[in-house]
Amino acid sequence: MDGILLQILNGLDKGSAYALIALGLTLIFGTLGVVNFAHGALFMVGAFCAVTLQKFLNFSKITIDPDKVDFLGNPAKVKTPYVVEWFGEAAGNGIINWSVPLAILFAIPVMLIIGYVMERGLIKHFYKRPHADQILVTFGLAIVIQELVKANFGANPIPTPAPDQFVGSFNVGALIGMDASYPYWRLVYFFFSITVIGAVFAFLRYTTFGMVVRAGMADRETVGLLGINIDRRFTIMFGAAAAVAGLAGVMYGPINSPNYHMGMDFLVLSFVVVVVGGMGSLPGAVLAGFMLGILESFASYSPIKNFFADYLFLPSIDQIIIYLVAIIVLLVRPRGLMGKAGVMEE
Repeated sequence: MDGILLQILNGLDKGSAYALIALGLTLIFGTLGVVNFAHGALFMVGAFCAVTLQKFLNFSKITIDPDKVDFLGNPAKVKTPYVVEWFGEAAGNGIINWSVPLAILFAIPVMLIIGYVMERGLIKHFYKRPHADQILVTFGLAIVIQELVKANFGANPIPTPAPDQFVGSFNVGALIGMDASYPYWRLVYFFFSITVIGAVFAFLRYTTFGMVVRAGMADRETVGLLGINIDRRFTIMFGAAAAVAGLAGVMYGPINSPNYHMGMDFLVLSFVVVVVGGMGSLPGAVLAGFMLGILESFASYSPIKNFFADYLFLPSIDQIIIYLVAIIVLLVRPRGLMGKAGVMEE
């Protein structure tokens, strides 16, 4: 039972990332009708927002300490981060320690601007083009962004540690009479994703802006005839979708050190999640994200994996389970679990 609980937690952890990225993808497809293959790159850019802030906060002033010597016997050079010098040792080190959560404040405006520039500068020219054209141009954009990050940050993963307060594990099982410890930061990531998802749904449901956007998703022409500039609102939603992907990347850094290809690693899986949930369905994207995350986690569980390997000759079931489920769902229900009639079916 302890192992099962851990697999559920692992699944929720993976599903959190899938759901957040798929939510942004679905927002873009539902509002603009664009298949955005650059969305994984936005997830990666968010992670590197945390890297950038961490580097900035660690930018140091170098002084010579005559009382200390290096291994050659020369006076030692001492690096003191400017943040520590400005705010004092306790406050300065505290800011550096919390660089990843603080990167949220940095990433939101950056991702909104990137999303706005992408939509106004490139995506808007492909609204009425076939989906194949949209995929090609956004995939090419993703490669450009990836190579720019690689050129500026290098090819190796860059560690972005979680705050010291969240290092270690929490015995989740003790809450229900079991013994199953799980890393603090992964739990933080899960609750963070739930908060962001809840905020997006609340915004769309309970604000005037969100209700107009939902109406535009259902009937764009009618909303336009009412004198509402729905295109401007959809542009803002593209920026919001980029921000959601960026926030997912910021908080994922301590789990998997940012690298230039992490966006591509999540891209295909996220599109599978969107298709399984139903193209254009926000609840479907979230449901499919967590469902497929849990399935993938259990597929990697040793007893289950060994069963498939020994009896069904599928040693890598954990790597293909999501695609198998996608095939079955689309054969039975081409529109996806919660997709609307007419989408992804003849």
